[in-house]
Amino acid sequence: MAAARSVNAESACEEKGPEGSCPESVPPGATIPRVKLLDTLVDTFLQKLVAAGSFQRFTDCYKRLHQLQPEMTQRIYDKFVTQLQTSVREEISEIKAEGNLEAVLNALDKIVEEGKDRTEPAWRPSGIPAEDVRSALAPYLRQQRDALRRRVHRQEAENRQLAEAVLAGRGQVEELRQQGQARQQAWQHNPDINRAGGRERQTDQLRSSSSPGSCAPKATDRTDPP
Repeated sequence: MAAARSVNAESACEEKGPEGSCPESVPPGATIPRVKLLDTLVDTFLQKLVAAGSFQRFTDCYKRLHQLQPEMTQRIYDKFVTQLQTSVREEISEIKAEGNLEAVLNALDKIVEEGKDRTEPAWRPSGIPAEDVRSALAPYLRQQRDALRRRVHRQEAENRQLAEAVLAGRGQVEELRQQGQARQQAWQHNPDINRAGGRERQTDQLRSSSSPGSCAPKATDRTDPP
């Protein structure tokens, strides 16, 4: 592709002939930007167009005018050629602006330059749509699969940590329950603790009965029947 561009540039410069020259001298085998190549092709086209409509052919169409006013005929021809070139250049400029050709061509040049260092062959469609779609989607699907696997691994690690924390909490609860049962059994089987607890209950009852305003039953006089 680069060789074709260099050949096109050289041929465009050669075709300009004595009336024009290549805007920049390009070394053999060198490449020029596609934007400049487009401008060179437009210039070549205009020069060929002017050569096809030479002054001799113009005067052949207007022989009587040329015989009567040769200088005016020359001025008319020069004005016509200038107007024609200006109109063509304006049309090309509008096309380049509407299609954003300069940016597109520069991006294409960049892609070509980056592809020079690539050793593996470029991708080409196989002609089988199913295989082409599969080959295009496979890298994306593998990337998504790897991302999902990493997310699953992280979630599993978090779940393991939560499960270990729950088991540790259950162990602490079981240990506290066993300690409570051991203390209850020790209290039930120790007579000293039982007697001390009974005396404490009796003392509490006496205190409550001797306190003012208690509801203890009053003694009543009872007489024997005659």
